[in-house]
Amino acid sequence: MNATLLNKQKIIAIESQLLEAMKSSNIEILDQLLHDDLLFVLPNGDVITKQMDLETHQSGNLVLEEIISSIDAITQIGENVVVTLSSKIKGKMSEQHFEGNFRYLRVWKLFDDQLKVIAGSCTAL
Repeated sequence: MNATLLNKQKIIAIESQLLEAMKSSNIEILDQLLHDDLLFVLPNGDVITKQMDLETHQSGNLVLEEIISSIDAITQIGENVVVTLSSKIKGKMSEQHFEGNFRYLRVWKLFDDQLKVIAGSCTAL
Protein backbone atom coordinates (compact mmCIF):
# COMPACT_ATOMS: atom_id res chain seq x y z
CA MET A 1 0.00 0.00 0.00
CA ASN A 2 1.40 3.37 -0.98
CA ALA A 3 1.87 5.74 1.97
CA THR A 4 0.37 8.56 -0.16
CA LEU A 5 -3.03 6.94 0.25
CA LEU A 6 -2.73 6.91 4.03
CA ASN A 7 -1.99 10.61 4.33
CA LYS A 8 -5.15 12.45 5.44
CA GLN A 9 -3.67 15.82 4.47
CA LYS A 10 -3.17 14.54 0.90
CA ILE A 11 -6.87 13.61 0.71
CA ILE A 12 -7.93 16.99 2.09
CA ALA A 13 -5.67 18.77 -0.42
CA ILE A 14 -6.94 16.79 -3.41
CA GLU A 15 -10.57 17.31 -2.34
CA SER A 16 -9.86 21.04 -2.22
CA GLN A 17 -8.27 20.86 -5.68
CA LEU A 18 -11.37 19.05 -7.01
CA LEU A 19 -13.74 21.64 -5.50
CA GLU A 20 -11.76 24.51 -7.01
CA ALA A 21 -11.80 22.78 -10.41
CA MET A 22 -15.57 22.31 -10.12
CA LYS A 23 -16.08 25.99 -9.22
CA SER A 24 -13.99 27.24 -12.11
CA SER A 25 -15.08 24.48 -14.55
CA ASN A 26 -11.40 23.67 -15.05
CA ILE A 27 -11.74 20.82 -17.53
CA GLU A 28 -8.02 20.01 -17.48
CA ILE A 29 -7.91 19.45 -13.71
CA LEU A 30 -11.27 17.65 -13.68
CA ASP A 31 -9.98 15.35 -16.43
CA GLN A 32 -6.93 14.52 -14.30
CA LEU A 33 -8.88 13.88 -11.09
CA LEU A 34 -11.82 11.88 -12.48
CA HIS A 35 -11.25 8.30 -13.58
CA ASP A 36 -12.27 7.52 -17.17
CA ASP A 37 -14.79 4.92 -15.92
CA LEU A 38 -16.30 7.18 -13.23
CA LEU A 39 -19.96 6.71 -12.36
CA PHE A 40 -21.68 9.44 -10.34
CA VAL A 41 -25.26 9.50 -9.03
CA LEU A 42 -26.91 12.94 -9.11
CA PRO A 43 -29.48 14.12 -6.54
CA ASN A 44 -32.32 13.27 -8.97
CA GLY A 45 -31.09 9.68 -9.31
CA ASP A 46 -29.54 10.04 -12.77
CA VAL A 47 -26.20 8.33 -13.27
CA ILE A 48 -23.57 10.24 -15.22
CA THR A 49 -20.12 9.40 -16.55
CA LYS A 50 -16.91 11.39 -16.53
CA GLN A 51 -17.52 12.46 -20.13
CA MET A 52 -21.02 13.70 -19.31
CA ASP A 53 -19.68 15.66 -16.31
CA LEU A 54 -16.90 17.26 -18.35
CA GLU A 55 -19.34 18.18 -21.14
CA THR A 56 -21.69 19.84 -18.64
CA HIS A 57 -18.84 22.02 -17.34
CA GLN A 58 -17.39 22.71 -20.78
CA SER A 59 -20.73 23.74 -22.29
CA GLY A 60 -21.42 26.24 -19.53
CA ASN A 61 -24.67 24.46 -18.60
CA LEU A 62 -23.40 24.15 -15.03
CA VAL A 63 -22.12 27.28 -13.29
CA LEU A 64 -21.17 26.87 -9.64
CA GLU A 65 -21.17 30.30 -8.05
CA GLU A 66 -20.38 29.19 -4.50
CA ILE A 67 -19.37 25.97 -2.80
CA ILE A 68 -18.79 25.85 0.92
CA SER A 69 -17.76 22.34 1.95
CA SER A 70 -16.55 20.52 4.98
CA ILE A 71 -15.27 16.97 5.07
CA ASP A 72 -17.35 14.78 7.36
CA ALA A 73 -15.26 11.60 7.16
CA ILE A 74 -12.29 10.06 5.41
CA THR A 75 -12.15 6.27 5.54
CA GLN A 76 -9.62 3.98 3.94
CA ILE A 77 -10.98 0.65 2.73
CA GLY A 78 -8.23 -1.45 1.20
CA GLU A 79 -6.76 0.55 -1.68
CA ASN A 80 -9.69 2.99 -1.78
CA VAL A 81 -10.49 6.10 0.20
CA VAL A 82 -14.11 7.03 0.84
CA VAL A 83 -14.82 10.69 1.59
CA THR A 84 -18.09 12.22 2.71
CA LEU A 85 -18.62 15.97 2.57
CA SER A 86 -21.36 18.39 3.52
CA SER A 87 -21.69 21.25 1.04
CA LYS A 88 -23.71 24.39 0.56
CA ILE A 89 -23.89 25.15 -3.15
CA LYS A 90 -25.26 28.04 -5.21
CA GLY A 91 -25.28 27.99 -8.97
CA LYS A 92 -27.12 27.59 -12.24
CA MET A 93 -27.96 24.48 -14.21
CA SER A 94 -29.24 25.17 -17.73
CA GLU A 95 -29.91 28.80 -16.71
CA GLN A 96 -32.03 27.67 -13.72
CA HIS A 97 -30.78 28.98 -10.39
CA PHE A 98 -30.38 26.47 -7.57
CA GLU A 99 -29.20 26.64 -4.00
CA GLY A 100 -29.09 23.97 -1.37
CA ASN A 101 -27.30 21.78 1.09
CA PHE A 102 -25.90 18.52 -0.21
CA ARG A 103 -24.02 15.47 1.04
CA TYR A 104 -21.37 14.08 -1.29
CA LEU A 105 -19.80 10.67 -1.20
CA ARG A 106 -16.66 10.13 -3.27
CA VAL A 107 -14.49 7.05 -3.72
CA TRP A 108 -10.85 7.78 -4.56
CA LYS A 109 -8.34 5.20 -5.83
CA LEU A 110 -4.62 5.51 -6.44
CA PHE A 111 -3.46 4.94 -10.05
CA ASP A 112 0.28 5.36 -10.73
CA ASP A 113 0.72 7.80 -7.82
CA GLN A 114 -2.35 9.83 -8.90
CA LEU A 115 -5.56 9.74 -6.87
CA LYS A 116 -8.69 9.64 -9.02
CA VAL A 117 -12.40 9.62 -8.23
CA ILE A 118 -13.86 6.29 -9.37
CA ALA A 119 -17.39 6.69 -8.00
CA GLY A 120 -19.57 9.18 -6.20
CA SER A 121 -22.99 10.47 -5.38
CA CYS A 122 -24.71 13.62 -4.23
CA THR A 123 -27.85 13.81 -2.11
CA ALA A 124 -29.88 16.93 -1.32
CA LEU A 125 -30.32 17.50 2.41
